[in-house]
Amino acid sequence: MLSAEQSCWFVRKVIFWRAVASIAWAVLLLPPITAVFVIISRFSLLHPIQAVSECLSFLTSASAIFSFILLCGVIIMVGFLNLEYYTVIPTIACSKIALLGQLLHPRQFVNSLGHCIMGIIVAWCCAITVGGRYETIADPCAQGDGSPQMCLNEYHLILLLAGAFVGFSHSLLGVIYNMNYVSFHTVQQYKYLRFKGSLSLVLKCSATQALYSVRNYIVVYFFLGYIPKAWICKTLNLHLNSSVHPLDSIAGLLDLSLLYHLWISASFLLFTWHLTLLLFRVFVTEVYSFPVQSSFTEDAHQCLPTVLTDKQPMILKFLALLDLALLSQHSPSRRSEVFSLSQPGGHPHNWNAISKECLSLLADLTQRLIAYHDTVATNGRAKSLSTGSERKTSSESSVTSGTEDLMSPRPTLLMKTPASVFARSIVGCPQSPLTAPFTPDLDSPFASPALRRLTAPMDQCSPWFGTVQSPHIMRRVPKLWSTSTDSQVNGSPLASPASVPSPKQEPSKPSLLAQFLQNRKEQVKNVLAKRVLIMYLFNKLPEASSQALFADSQAHIWALEGLSYLVQSSFSEDQFGVVQTALPSILSCMLGLQEAVDRHFKLPHASSKPVRSASSMGDSTHKTLRFALRATLKTSIYRITTTFGNHLNAVKMSAEHRKRLQQFLEYKE
Repeated sequence: MLSAEQSCWFVRKVIFWRAVASIAWAVLLLPPITAVFVIISRFSLLHPIQAVSECLSFLTSASAIFSFILLCGVIIMVGFLNLEYYTVIPTIACSKIALLGQLLHPRQFVNSLGHCIMGIIVAWCCAITVGGRYETIADPCAQGDGSPQMCLNEYHLILLLAGAFVGFSHSLLGVIYNMNYVSFHTVQQYKYLRFKGSLSLVLKCSATQALYSVRNYIVVYFFLGYIPKAWICKTLNLHLNSSVHPLDSIAGLLDLSLLYHLWISASFLLFTWHLTLLLFRVFVTEVYSFPVQSSFTEDAHQCLPTVLTDKQPMILKFLALLDLALLSQHSPSRRSEVFSLSQPGGHPHNWNAISKECLSLLADLTQRLIAYHDTVATNGRAKSLSTGSERKTSSESSVTSGTEDLMSPRPTLLMKTPASVFARSIVGCPQSPLTAPFTPDLDSPFASPALRRLTAPMDQCSPWFGTVQSPHIMRRVPKLWSTSTDSQVNGSPLASPASVPSPKQEPSKPSLLAQFLQNRKEQVKNVLAKRVLIMYLFNKLPEASSQALFADSQAHIWALEGLSYLVQSSFSEDQFGVVQTALPSILSCMLGLQEAVDRHFKLPHASSKPVRSASSMGDSTHKTLRFALRATLKTSIYRITTTFGNHLNAVKMSAEHRKRLQQFLEYKE
């Protein structure tokens, strides 16, 4: 087990400096962006030469320099917020109430407040830049008797409030569209090419989002604009100028010049923030090459076999799996280190560690898919577990309707998802499993308490170990021994099927108080279930449930690619035959996962590919991960079968897997 200092070396030495580099580039790009904004906001078609000279004189003024310093501070703050809230596993709300819970999260409130303040600062800088009637909060005006007084400049106020509203909207849309989700591109490119290719999308998204935000802001200001006006006038002892139309009226808001300046100011704000986010994504997802083995003991925690087993930070595990996929495909010299034997001893430690972790990931996903399908097949009803389904090789997260269990691995750990979007991916519980992005909502009023059970890990001596059979076949097997839930929770091992079967224990009768409370709870749930609004909020979204089930499948895709390419290369490069010893378990694991994936895609909502949204900076690649996983899985199996051919007939596996493998050998799958 690595120490905490060793496990976070990647954050301190790599991720942090990548974030700093992205912020530095965002600050360096700020002067030309600001200059373009000044020209657009002050340019006049009737007097172009005078407008250009005014822009040049403003850019060299003290107010422009001070505004630029404030904008740099905002960019730096946005960059560190990106570092604080980013994640490589998106949080997908599987119900309306789950999404509402994310929006009302305390950290989301702090995040929204911070964005409102930064929006006001940027809007103030925009007001100074535009000048004219937007420049100051108070203007001199004359009373009815002709005496001078200070009146509220509503044009300045409406611009500041627009900045706060756009910042608040941006923070909420960040949760709804998973803007903190950092995805990895399938095709690896240089940072400059990725930035250049996404620049037009950033500009389009910023202008479109600014247009919708200004539209919503005008509606809100029309109905509620009198509240901030009265508060500002009372606080600053200002008066309202009765000689001009109030802006919270139809006549005041039908000002094309005002609407134009609101839109370009909101576009400038969103463009700078989106550009900072784009640079952070480009830098943090850059490929990192881990050494396969090291000659120095103190650097062993930085080697690929050791890094792959780390659970936190998640970005470290994802980059390690990406490096494994690239290594297995493009680097013969590094592959030879994977196939090498330790000296002295002659053990394939590198290959054993890599293959074990990849197979563990694939087995976890297989068990999760089986649990999801079984619960969907029973429509959320309680179902007695058979022998094959009681003994699992790894974590099993039952995923539907908030009525199933979560069985997590090493050690057993109850988790509830969708996890908060604000859970940092660089700091977390080291026991949180990689393959649990979606778990049932056990606190839902429609969750059945009869299914809150835990399942013990599988015995390696069991004939089911290493393979995943069809649940229909497993149900036919007679149940020869019982499973004690208490022993599983306490961590005591289960009896092996080879041992003497224990007598079936009679379930303990609950007390009268427990029965009374349970009956009252069921009555409350029945009453709430008849309310349309409650059902609308708590009903699960089948499409979102399927997406959440595969939310972390990018790691499984790289694990499949890494294993398949290593197995393919071992046919000619593995001098010691270290890969062939694990070939039965690799094929069994892939074929079992392929069976589970095929069953999942037969569900009604699993095969519908969602439409990608092009009007938001939110990354929607997680919505199609299940399709990418299915294609990668089939390609990986074909990659192995085409390389080894009929030699695979000598590999020991179950009859069902043998039949499925024959379909691949005959190119009928």
